[in-house]
Amino acid sequence: MSAEHSQNGYVVLVGAGPGDPGLLTLKGREALRQCDVVVYDHLVSEALLDFAPATARRIYVGKKAGKHTMSQEAINALLVQEARAGNRVVRLKGGDPFVFGRGGEECLALREQGIRFEVIPGVSAFSAVPAYAGIPLTFRDRSSVFLAVTGHEHESKDAPEVDWASVAQIQGTLIIYMGVLRIREIFSNLIRHGRAADTPAAVIRWGTCPQQETLVGTLATLPDRVEQLNLRPPGLIVVGEVVRLREQLKWFETEP
Repeated sequence: MSAEHSQNGYVVLVGAGPGDPGLLTLKGREALRQCDVVVYDHLVSEALLDFAPATARRIYVGKKAGKHTMSQEAINALLVQEARAGNRVVRLKGGDPFVFGRGGEECLALREQGIRFEVIPGVSAFSAVPAYAGIPLTFRDRSSVFLAVTGHEHESKDAPEVDWASVAQIQGTLIIYMGVLRIREIFSNLIRHGRAADTPAAVIRWGTCPQQETLVGTLATLPDRVEQLNLRPPGLIVVGEVVRLREQLKWFETEP
């Protein structure tokens, strides 16, 4: 960061990746090394905080399902406040800031208040988590397209934006964020709108982390298994023929 940025205060949104600290980018690590304040999320590996100077303040603003340490509006205000105080702020976000991470909202809040910012993309969960589970998003004779959607839309919307009837028609790979708690409803929608009930599907919990676990089934069977095991977030859902490749390609969960 330049001296001008240091004097005036500055915010860098850094994608921390989905959990494995080794997936942080070199540019993200450099931003952490130069910061005065780190504002970090629930799913960010705390090992990454060690890259920040010992003198840097560390502020946790994590959000879990049904439990938010701080509202989004309060986080926005915090970033503005710290930058106005002349601090170099790293906003450390899980995955990629602009992929279901509300990074765009935070940047808009900063721009409205005249705060300078930068965005350092991160390795997104939609590609990294299936890869660690041995599930490729595309495969020449099984999937030539993939689509990432959210399974949990903001309650402020007048109507849902995800058109499950259209989503069900895509014969490639579906990646569903924040859908574990609504998996029965989501899968019922897909089947009702034409996706075959025996389509393979997987739930990957704590993807890329040491405690990663993967549950495999079909659109018809997986919701029962998720409920029987009482699986809870965080989890990513993958739907499509590529899930069948997991038995041959899984690697991370079989390592010592």
